[in-house]
Amino acid sequence: MIRKLIAATGLTVIWVLLWGRPTAVNIVGGLLVSGAILTVFPLPPVTLAGRVNLPGLLRLAGRFLIDLVVASVQIALLAFRFGHVPRSAVIAVRLRAPSDLGITLTAQALSLVPGSLIVEVDRAEGVLYVHVLGLHDPAEAAGFRQSVLDLEARIVHAFGSTADRDLLAASTTRRPIPEEVSP
Repeated sequence: MIRKLIAATGLTVIWVLLWGRPTAVNIVGGLLVSGAILTVFPLPPVTLAGRVNLPGLLRLAGRFLIDLVVASVQIALLAFRFGHVPRSAVIAVRLRAPSDLGITLTAQALSLVPGSLIVEVDRAEGVLYVHVLGLHDPAEAAGFRQSVLDLEARIVHAFGSTADRDLLAASTTRRPIPEEVSP
């Protein structure tokens, strides 16, 4: 019940922000719309199995901001290279600790950084298919794949459960995916 109230409050806030004014009509309308949405499209429970680790969260946030700035500069430079057609690739990255929360947070963080976008998620296998702008060769693809795994590790250390951390530590036993790059 408390989860539905939190979801309804969040949806109502978004509704009011979209309308631009917190009037009584907008708030009541937001509550009605959020109630209808939560009734017609019930959300599956996503639980935080671990607890928030403050040093891990600070590392995640700091590195995310650095990645955001660096990627923005790289994309801006790529955009202003006249006569150059940027290459891109779709690469598969098998996550080492593929919990629902970990997959979601990793996919969202990747999509927020310019130059990368999640194309597909194979939840059963824990594989993210990522479209990456500006890759030229398999070595750069391997480097990007490693950066995704590093991001996953930072997310697991910030939010993951003990089981997720154990999966991360035992990641060498996971079945590899083909190291292919599709231009």
